Amino acid sequence: MRILTSCLTALLLAVTIPFTAAIAQNQPGFRTEKVVDGIDVPWGMAWLPDGDMLVTNRGGQLYRVHEGALSAPLGGVPEVHVNGQGGLLDIALHPDYANNGWIYITYSSREGGGSGSHTAIMRAKLQGDSLVEQQVLYKGEGNTERGAHYGSRIVFDNEGYLYFSIGERGAHFDNAQQLDRDGGKIYRLHDDGRIPADNPFVNTPGAKTAVYSHGHRNPQGLTLHPTTGQVWEHEHGPMGGDEINIIQPGKNYGWPIIGYGIDYNGQPLAEATSREGIEQPIFYWDPSIAPSGMAFITSDNYGPELKGHLLVGSLKFRYLVHLVLDGNNVVASENVFPGIGRVRNIKQGPDGYIYVATEGDGIIRILPE
Repeated sequence: MRILTSCLTALLLAVTIPFTAAIAQNQPGFRTEKVVDGIDVPWGMAWLPDGDMLVTNRGGQLYRVHEGALSAPLGGVPEVHVNGQGGLLDIALHPDYANNGWIYITYSSREGGGSGSHTAIMRAKLQGDSLVEQQVLYKGEGNTERGAHYGSRIVFDNEGYLYFSIGERGAHFDNAQQLDRDGGKIYRLHDDGRIPADNPFVNTPGAKTAVYSHGHRNPQGLTLHPTTGQVWEHEHGPMGGDEINIIQPGKNYGWPIIGYGIDYNGQPLAEATSREGIEQPIFYWDPSIAPSGMAFITSDNYGPELKGHLLVGSLKFRYLVHLVLDGNNVVASENVFPGIGRVRNIKQGPDGYIYVATEGDGIIRILPE
């Protein structure tokens, strides 16, 4: 699982050194440019058909960016409980947005019983400078004042199903393994919020039928593999044990029964690193990098050597991680763009370039020279 062996090092040298030399050592070949500034914690990015970008700020604002100019906050945004890691979170357009106009947003919501909040997902349409026709599709139950582990990311698969993540809200011994409790899970819905009939727990008594997979800690990366169409996820571990997983229906990804990290007090947390019937990550980090956001490079803008590779952002170390894949296996890893900023998200834009959202340092586009 961890890398690198000598033979894989040879592959890394053959395939990725041009990328590293150009970026990490600031040599000719790649450059960065700031395309958006003035957003404290840009969390989600989505592009409208006219090329404008919609950007969520965790503080509760939604902005439209036109040719680098930031709009005033758009209206009609749901009421958000800004609490620790909670706020206005991810945003995604419906795959058929050009015809139906639906926009999807995850956020921390006070709706429901109990004090505090939990993660919700809603959809709305953009009319002028405001969201209209707002519909809440799902709201996690069991509100809590804890400010940790809301998730959250959104992705549609190639069949039009809607996936989103909710972290275990800091209650790892209660939520992630319990199918009757929200949190620590990946959810799957129809685009209008209906529960798919083939969701894995629709016939499990007491289970949350929107759940697609469980045993997650705090998933803040969801993306679709460009070839297989599988949903790839990454999540934060505690001190070590950040993971990348391929999400499969009904599978248990282990938290907090198994894991590769320890508690913040230095004591063991998970019972083991493996157990029969529980999925292993395809890759993990120890020590933790605090991953946030990931994207496959699918355009030709960076040359054939990088097409199909995966980029993951690091909050903790303020760089990107470049992962070389052989099928579903990570065969090499390197850290690139040191000092790019505290990364919150990575997306490939409609122009084929990679955009990196950073806390306090704006949204940055990576360009070949």
